[in-house]
Amino acid sequence: MNRKYELVYIVSPDATEEQVAELHGQVEAVVQRMGGQLDKTENWGRRKLAYEIGRHKEGIYVLDVISGSGELMKEIERRLKVYDTVIRQLIVRVDESERVAEHKRTRRTESSRRRRLARGLPPDRQPGEGQRSEFEDDRDDRFEIGEDVR
Repeated sequence: MNRKYELVYIVSPDATEEQVAELHGQVEAVVQRMGGQLDKTENWGRRKLAYEIGRHKEGIYVLDVISGSGELMKEIERRLKVYDTVIRQLIVRVDESERVAEHKRTRRTESSRRRRLARGLPPDRQPGEGQRSEFEDDRDDRFEIGEDVR
């Protein structure tokens, strides 16, 4: 069963760009060999860690979005634990949370349409209707700036 996972790993700040690229290449090779798919990769670059890990205060963050099986993710985690340049790794399954968010979004839309129909309005919002735009002036015109209010 293919599920969607986010893999974030932190590489030692002492590592070179070639080492980070080689590590990513090895992750990609494991994903392809085990029948998964690498959907997205983002190198977030060098960032300060939330807390010191070993002697490291900074690290190079890399995010991979992977579609694959649980066995694939276990293999990737096992391999990342072996590398000395990897400080930490975290794998999170995100397909379930995306499904729940989509379900809530559709329920909210259906509920809004029912309420609008009950009030005699068209089911969907029309252009120019609804919330105030960010460009409208939110100031309260009753008071001028600098005026003493008592």
